[in-house]
Amino acid sequence: MTKTQPLSGYTLPVFACAAALAALRCLREGIQSVDSVSVNLLEPQITAEIPIEQASVLKTGTALGVTRSDPGENLDLTRNTPVWAMVDLRREGEGEQIQIVGGEGIGHHKAGGGAAIYDYAMRLLRSNLSLELSPSEKITVTLILPSGRQLATRTSNEAFGVVEGLSLLGTTGISQPLSAPGQLELYREQLQQKAELFDCLVFCIGENGLDLARQLGINPERLVKTANWLGPLLVEAGYQGVQSILLFGYHGKLMKLAAGIFHTHHHLADGRREILTAYCAKAGMPADACSAIFAAATAEEALGQLRALDAEFGSNWVDRIYGDIARQIDLRSSDCIFTHTNLHIPVGSVMFGRDRKIIVKSDIGDTFLTQIC
Repeated sequence: MTKTQPLSGYTLPVFACAAALAALRCLREGIQSVDSVSVNLLEPQITAEIPIEQASVLKTGTALGVTRSDPGENLDLTRNTPVWAMVDLRREGEGEQIQIVGGEGIGHHKAGGGAAIYDYAMRLLRSNLSLELSPSEKITVTLILPSGRQLATRTSNEAFGVVEGLSLLGTTGISQPLSAPGQLELYREQLQQKAELFDCLVFCIGENGLDLARQLGINPERLVKTANWLGPLLVEAGYQGVQSILLFGYHGKLMKLAAGIFHTHHHLADGRREILTAYCAKAGMPADACSAIFAAATAEEALGQLRALDAEFGSNWVDRIYGDIARQIDLRSSDCIFTHTNLHIPVGSVMFGRDRKIIVKSDIGDTFLTQIC
C-alpha cells in the first residue's frame, strides 16, 4: 500500500516575511487588521497563503504584524512559536530601501555580532516587500521571535557560533518533514524499490551528500536519502537483500555511527566531540591537543584544528584519526544489520566536510565507490 506523504509546512523566513507584509499593509492601507497575506516563496516558485494572527499600527509610521510558525508534520521545536515583524515606514533619508534588523530572539554571530538572518531570508523579504513600496519609500523591518532566546537553548546553534536566539536560515520556503515518523515509511518504500534494481545502494543523509554523490558520477537511481533514519534503513536494506551499502555523509553526522548512534538527529543524541576526542587519544595525540579538540565548538572547527596541526608539524592526524573512525563506522553499521537480520552485509563509508570535499574513504568505501562510478 502506498504510504501517505507527511504534510510539509513552511520555514521560519516565510513567516517572518508574512508578518512584515501584514505590518506594511496596515501602514499603506490604513487598516487595523490583516487576515492573511500571500508570500512568493522564490524557492520553489510558488505562492503561499499565510494566516496572520494580529496586525496593527502602533504609532504614525510604525506597525506590527504577528503570525505563528507552522513547519508541517515535522519534529520542529519552532512549531506554533510567534513570529513578529515591526515595520517603520519613512519617505526620506539615506540608506537602502529595505533595511532588515534582528530584534529580540533573533540570534547573532558570536564572531562579528551580525544577526543570524541568512541569504534566503533576506532575498525573500526584499523581493516580497519591494513590490509594496514606491521608489521614494524606505522601510526598516525589525524581526522578533519572542520565544527565540529560550528555544535556542534546545538547539545546537551555539555550537555553530550563533548565540542568544534562533537563526533565520534555509534555502527554501518549504519545511520538509524529514524527522516525522511517517517520513521513515516513505524512505523504506523508496529503498525497497531501489533494492530491486541494484545490489549496492548509496545512503546519503542529506541534500549535500546527494549532490556530491551525483557530481562524482554515481547513478542517481542508486542513491537513497536517509535523513537521520540510518539505523532503521540499514536494517531494511538487510531485509531487502541488498548486497552492499555505501554510506555517504557529512563527517559531523556520520561519525556518530562509530559510537553506535544510529539515529543522528542532535535532539536525540550528539556525541561528536566526545567521539572525535576519543579517537584523537587512541591515535596518540598529546593531551593538550585532545583538550583543544574537545573544546571545539563544532566538528568542522575540530577538523580545522587537526588540519592546522598536520600543516604545522607535517603529521597525518586527519588521515589516521578519520581513517579509524571510518573503519569503526563500517564495522558498527554491519553489526547493526547482523543484529536485526542475522545477515553479514558489508558497509563502506565516505565522509566529507562543509566544503563538500572528501575527508576520508574507508577501504571498503573506496572499493565500493570505484565499482559504482
